[in-house]
Amino acid sequence: MPVAWLSAISTSDVDTAGGKGASLGELRDAGLPVPSAFVVTADTYRTFIEEAGIAEELFEATDVDGEDSAALATAEQRARELILDTDLPESVKSDILDAYNDFQNDPFVAVRSSATAEDLPDASFAGQQETFLNVSREDLLERVKRCWASLFTQRAIYYRDEQGFDHEAVDIAVVVQRMVDAEKSGVMFTSHPSTGEPEITVEAAWGLGEAVVSGAVSPDNYTYDREAESVETVTVATKKTMHVKDDETGETIEKSVPDEKQTERVLNDEELASLHRLGELVEDHYDQPQDVEWAIVDGDVFLLQSRPITTIDEQTNGAAPQNGDDSGNSDNSSILVDGLGASPGTATGSVRIVGTLDQLDKVNQGDIIVTEMTTPDMVPAMKRASALVTDEGGMTSHAAIVSRELGVPAVIGSETATQTLTDDQVVSIDGDRGVVADGHRTPADESDTTADSASEPRAGRQGSKPMTATDIKVNVSIPEAAERAAVTGADGVGLLRMEHMVLSTNKTPQQYVEDHGEEAFVNTLTDSMRTVAEEFYPRPVRIRTLDAPTDEFRQLEGGEDEPSEHNPMLGYRGIRRSLAEPETFRLQLEAFRKLYEMGYDSVELMLPLVNDAEDVERAKSLMREAGIDPEKRDWGVMVETPASALCIEGLCETGVDFVSFGTNDLTQYTLAVDRNNGTVADRYDELHPAVMHLLHSTIETCRDYDVATSICGQAASKPRMIRQLVETGITSISVNVDAVADAQREVKRVEQQLILESVRD
Repeated sequence: MPVAWLSAISTSDVDTAGGKGASLGELRDAGLPVPSAFVVTADTYRTFIEEAGIAEELFEATDVDGEDSAALATAEQRARELILDTDLPESVKSDILDAYNDFQNDPFVAVRSSATAEDLPDASFAGQQETFLNVSREDLLERVKRCWASLFTQRAIYYRDEQGFDHEAVDIAVVVQRMVDAEKSGVMFTSHPSTGEPEITVEAAWGLGEAVVSGAVSPDNYTYDREAESVETVTVATKKTMHVKDDETGETIEKSVPDEKQTERVLNDEELASLHRLGELVEDHYDQPQDVEWAIVDGDVFLLQSRPITTIDEQTNGAAPQNGDDSGNSDNSSILVDGLGASPGTATGSVRIVGTLDQLDKVNQGDIIVTEMTTPDMVPAMKRASALVTDEGGMTSHAAIVSRELGVPAVIGSETATQTLTDDQVVSIDGDRGVVADGHRTPADESDTTADSASEPRAGRQGSKPMTATDIKVNVSIPEAAERAAVTGADGVGLLRMEHMVLSTNKTPQQYVEDHGEEAFVNTLTDSMRTVAEEFYPRPVRIRTLDAPTDEFRQLEGGEDEPSEHNPMLGYRGIRRSLAEPETFRLQLEAFRKLYEMGYDSVELMLPLVNDAEDVERAKSLMREAGIDPEKRDWGVMVETPASALCIEGLCETGVDFVSFGTNDLTQYTLAVDRNNGTVADRYDELHPAVMHLLHSTIETCRDYDVATSICGQAASKPRMIRQLVETGITSISVNVDAVADAQREVKRVEQQLILESVRD
């Protein structure tokens, strides 16, 4: 049948409803309150491509080498053309629209892809296919076809190849679900997210749940003792704003909470008890603690989504590779090379020297990569490795950032590792201390260091998320790290770098467009951005437009014409390059526009390396030409130069919603210290009085203009920096994934101290 309602679907119907549809049907079949939905079945998709005569060409086009980015781009483009350019049979159109009409009152719906190989125990396929939110009847059929076409995005093709799934054997269903216009909503952990103890944690606010997870409002916080069946703690926040859905446009809007409800408790004991009962039912049904999104409408509780709390498994079951000798402490004689401890943890394994990209195949699971410096192409191998050592680089290098996000211990900037170490040599890595030692001895400081710390992300060992007025966000440099970053409980993404998406293609933007066309380039960006936006939705995801220096572009195919610059960090990059190359900038903006059309209103656009209002006004003009209304979308700028800090009043007057401090660049430009130059590394200090003066004055001016402020540089994780910025009134702090838990605790401590001091005064 072309469509099936959730009431007729269970986990045994993956072949018909796909993984997501089957899971929602299972929840509904278990008697749990899930918003009504129907599924355009996988059989409908299969019949469509076969009867239209495009199946054979479709699978031939996608039978490509998953490691060949050019072939993947061509395959995606051809697959989209075949599906989108083929008309739906009239009978299928009628069946889908008739099912939609059964909702009554023409509601806005969510249209979600549900492949027959996704949400499986051993392969989640998270973020591989499209999701569209707030879809009207008029756009429904077109969105269904775009979901089908998304079965053949580059990332989806690559992932199926990696997981061993035959493209011809995978079908796709589409879930069409009524959107819930919540009166109150939030999130619930059915058990303690770190220990698994029987304690339910609930956060709640008025209106749509987006306000809770995006940090637009400080929610009430409740803990419920499951064993005693009683409310343990209640923290009522002042909730000044709420998010609601505009019934006419389907867009989410922000409005003020009525005065009498701002300090009113959102949930009463009866509602908490209801959530407790539902939480236990969900956990019992899946036999695993769950992270549940919920909403209440007219007194009825709805479950919008339920995911396993994976951090408990990481803590309980995570184990590091065992080295040959755990006994005793190391001495200096066992240390072979040292550098910067760029990603925490310890690991022991066999060295694999990687000099060129074609040597990545020799890296096996658990090996230790030793290389001069990493590139985005090395990420798949880094995911197999147990640790990483480089000759070059600093704490903000690609190797350091990606290692932290993947949870791989790393020692960066050792200078001589590729000459000192040899293939198959067994070594031990200490990513905290920054040392590489003889693998038959442990490089730990203390004898009780356990192997469990070797490969387990710190975020996976954190406790419950502290409630803070200052948002704690996370930096994400590559889409592959989004899932790990999302489970930290961060309030959103403070920095997602577009340049890593481009660098991973191994081609300059111009070369990629020349080889594959503009649409393929835009789709590549959109797919990567959507992966992160979907993982965090509706928490905000702040995406920075292209900011790759010329020396990085020069290494790519098509980079031979890049300017040769003595210091690329001071050269042709950031907004200055985007304004000089408006056609490439237009394609970046087109990717943002596509995400907005899909319903990802949580995405925020950020312009890098601006100096003054003139830069911003020119960029705004290009945004409008690309179909992005700066008055309706959240956007802002990076404050990375003394010029932008000194011209902050003019920048605020351009209408920015936020500014974000890039302290890595701001420090080096203020102090005239190259942050990647080891000779002067001791002069690099983000807490220098001059840097702090620029930060404080900028925050104060932004507060006058009601412009949000954030910090996303390496310094954001330093307790002293956190204390000073929170005291000054910064809106949010964005740190690397391994530092989220520490930042949450430090901010909570500082905020509590400020409250105590104000009471005493």
